[in-house]
Amino acid sequence: MTSNYPVERTAVITGAGSPRGIGAAVARRLAAHGWAVGLFDRDGEQLAARAEELRSSGARVVPAEVDVTDPDQVDAGATAVEAVLPPVLAVVNVAGISDPTKFVDTDLARWNRVMTVNATGTFLVMKRFTPGMVGRGVGRIVNLSSTAAQTGGGTYSATAYAASKSAIEGLTHGAALELAPTGVTVNVVSPAVIDTDIMGGRITDDRRPFFVAGLPVGRLGTVDEVAAAIEFLVGPDAGYITGAHFNVNGGARIG
Repeated sequence: MTSNYPVERTAVITGAGSPRGIGAAVARRLAAHGWAVGLFDRDGEQLAARAEELRSSGARVVPAEVDVTDPDQVDAGATAVEAVLPPVLAVVNVAGISDPTKFVDTDLARWNRVMTVNATGTFLVMKRFTPGMVGRGVGRIVNLSSTAAQTGGGTYSATAYAASKSAIEGLTHGAALELAPTGVTVNVVSPAVIDTDIMGGRITDDRRPFFVAGLPVGRLGTVDEVAAAIEFLVGPDAGYITGAHFNVNGGARIG
């Protein structure tokens, strides 16, 4: 149990706009359990809808239209959150893009785009909020990877995506080691196939068998299951866990 874990606390979640996404599920779960939430997303319309949804249930919310690849936008969004909500205790980096382009067809522009959104975006958001956490002596950072980092990719996530998620894992491990003495934990969660819209659109019944075939549990994962793992990692009982890799993958990768 973390002794200095604050009662009044804020979590910032990136990629929180999509209604069926992992980011929105994390925001809903944390808000329901007393967290104030800062929501980052590029899509202003979806962002406003998520903020209104959470406010209607009584949550304290600050939405910020942010492209995580732009350090000025990240700083502006962070400043907006910090001006209104309690101190930021947790950052959950969900924002990312997939790309099915095979290695031989990946040009430098595409490579840079995937790496910048997924890996550099995670770095920039971590970098902006870490000093405050260190100063307060407590913080939780959870980054989102993917089983693609372990398998090399899949139907909708090829080499560039796998490389970007591997970079996030390395970033997580390095930051966890450096920040461990400060009270800030950094962990990574790697989902397999989750029932969202990132896999070429909604996974309809006719597409479901294709994805389920590679999952030993025999079903898709849900965003709420991923959010539950993340909620634990940002909670008061996870202060002794840092640099850890949590697979939420239905047995797709064991060990």
